[in-house]
Amino acid sequence: MALLDSVGALAASIIAAIIFLVFAILSMFITVFIVDAAAGIAGLDPSDGFVVLGAAIIAGAAIAAGGSGLTITE
Repeated sequence: MALLDSVGALAASIIAAIIFLVFAILSMFITVFIVDAAAGIAGLDPSDGFVVLGAAIIAGAAIAAGGSGLTITE
């Protein structure tokens, strides 16, 4: 039974990683839209590379900040 438990834990970890990647990609697309809209509202016309760079920094920081509170140290 220990083998089945470890295989189940491995499958759960793989599924969780896939779901995490899907949500990370989705948040990146949403953040690109938000950064592009904010630049438009501000009257700026940045190149696409800078929009993606800004969105990547914001999305990466949000993902890191959200995952940093998962461990409890005593």
